[in-house]
Amino acid sequence: MKPDHASPDHLRDFTTDARVLLVAAIAMVVATAGLFAGIALLKLIRLATNIAYFGQFTLADLKLEDTPLGYASVIVPVIGALIIGLMARFGSEKIRGHGIPEAIEAILLGRSRLDAKVAILKPLSSAISIGSGGPFGAEGPIIMTGGAIGSLIAQMLPVSDNERKTLLVAGAAAGMTTVFGTPIAAIMLAVELLLFEWTPRSFIPVAVAAIIAEVERTMLHLPGPIFPFQGGMEVSFVGLAGWVAIGVCAGLLSGLLTQMVYACEDGFQKLPIHWMWWPMLGGLVVGIGGLIEPHALGVGYDNIANMLDGRTIATAALILLVVKAIIWSVALGSGTSGGVLAPLLIMGGAMGAVLAGVLPAADPGFWALLAMAATMGGTMRAPLTATFFAVELTGNTHVLVPLIAACVTAHAVTVLLMKRSILTEKIARRGHHLVREYRVDPFALTRVREVMTSEVESVPATMTLHGAAAFLTAPETRHPSFPVVDENRQVLGLIDPPAILRWRRAGTHRTTTLGALLAGSKVTLAYPDEYLEGLSDKLLMANVSHLPVVTREGSQLVGYVGWKDMMRVRSRKQAEERDRSALLGFGTRRRKQDGAEQDRVG
Repeated sequence: MKPDHASPDHLRDFTTDARVLLVAAIAMVVATAGLFAGIALLKLIRLATNIAYFGQFTLADLKLEDTPLGYASVIVPVIGALIIGLMARFGSEKIRGHGIPEAIEAILLGRSRLDAKVAILKPLSSAISIGSGGPFGAEGPIIMTGGAIGSLIAQMLPVSDNERKTLLVAGAAAGMTTVFGTPIAAIMLAVELLLFEWTPRSFIPVAVAAIIAEVERTMLHLPGPIFPFQGGMEVSFVGLAGWVAIGVCAGLLSGLLTQMVYACEDGFQKLPIHWMWWPMLGGLVVGIGGLIEPHALGVGYDNIANMLDGRTIATAALILLVVKAIIWSVALGSGTSGGVLAPLLIMGGAMGAVLAGVLPAADPGFWALLAMAATMGGTMRAPLTATFFAVELTGNTHVLVPLIAACVTAHAVTVLLMKRSILTEKIARRGHHLVREYRVDPFALTRVREVMTSEVESVPATMTLHGAAAFLTAPETRHPSFPVVDENRQVLGLIDPPAILRWRRAGTHRTTTLGALLAGSKVTLAYPDEYLEGLSDKLLMANVSHLPVVTREGSQLVGYVGWKDMMRVRSRKQAEERDRSALLGFGTRRRKQDGAEQDRVG
């Protein structure tokens, strides 16, 4: 006899089994592939930059502001945008945008399947976009590319949709780790944004991928932390007020930047030209912005380093913030290819540098760092990711508390002010609603005995077919189906009008008993101690709306449960969120009790 997995004896904290080890092993391969894809993307960006602005086929670290092109540099982003528009139209439209929404959409709506063209064209288009001056980061494209690699590897193997999703996210985490050397933040990004669950079956392989990528990038002597920072601030209530203030400002900036991006996108939607040409117009704005502030072009990692070192004065930071915000929102709204993390860090850091003069005293670069993380956390609605990201970028664990205070504050501001984040708004505009609140399913916490009907109306096995038909059609009969029981209260089956009709059509004699009709039939049963999570599967498999509930020992009828009983559990859960009461309000409780007693008396 097979074990009953609905039995409490077989329940566990987690449903994960040993197969997670196999998926973790595959994730190691995905991580290595994602690592090399990330390195290739970084080199492609540098090569594209040197070709576009210096005419040199070299990987040397040349600075955009040193270009000899002068005013002619305005045309460089336009040419790069034209190439991207052609690649998107005739290659794959999925390369448009900053990558993370496309990865989310593939996970939720596309069974975690990404094609090979995305894995090739996304990093190539991003390298051209950023290399030609696009004000973007490399992390979004490499997250998309790493995810595509993980998805492609998974598609070649016999895995489930959930396992394919895990490997896609593992590739994305490995890619982010490669670019920034932030494995913990990459894992948190997966949990807060990409996995849409919190289970060991997905968490373990993703963590393995991020760790492997970090070990391998260290062996390849890639820098880490890439923005060392040892500054800090004394912990005090005055300091706390400053952390909260910078978080509020970062939250407001996050909302403004999100609105700017989608206002620009709406503007491009109204143009009477094909979307292939939109990036060119965005590229023109980028080129003009580059003449005003050359530091606003490209990934701008030097800007981050200068802000953390305290070398960016308030005036320069303000100009950088305004120019970067305008060209970034216009370019991103035009549908070109590039990431959002690095720009958010730069714009947030610039705001922090501007506000540093009016905030409590701290080490140079401290307020810029908090503003960077808070702006990233608020805009992406991922406060934990932003907190650990800033810590790993700088190697400074002493600023962990100020960081989480600022990031949580920014998160609160954006959650209260905006319906969606910059990442989910695009998906919503395509007609799909996302919920990013992860909760335990109430079906997994509620037993059948808590919702079943205990006083069950049943019919005896000795009742005839004619008697059953009369009973079911009688005016006083209140239910559509009833369990049939023998003299020991053991359930033989269920009867309902369709079953009676089938037997009558089959020519069954009217005096045949229900016991004879149901003899040998298979009955799906529920048990008082099983959880509704398993019950829903039983109802679906049996294609019925109700099930008899019996004891495990003697299989005797003790209740009846149906889909309406299950729906009441969800209604009760909603009431727990909606209804408010003071449990310790003794006077209030007494008045309610008195009122209830008066109602009963009346």
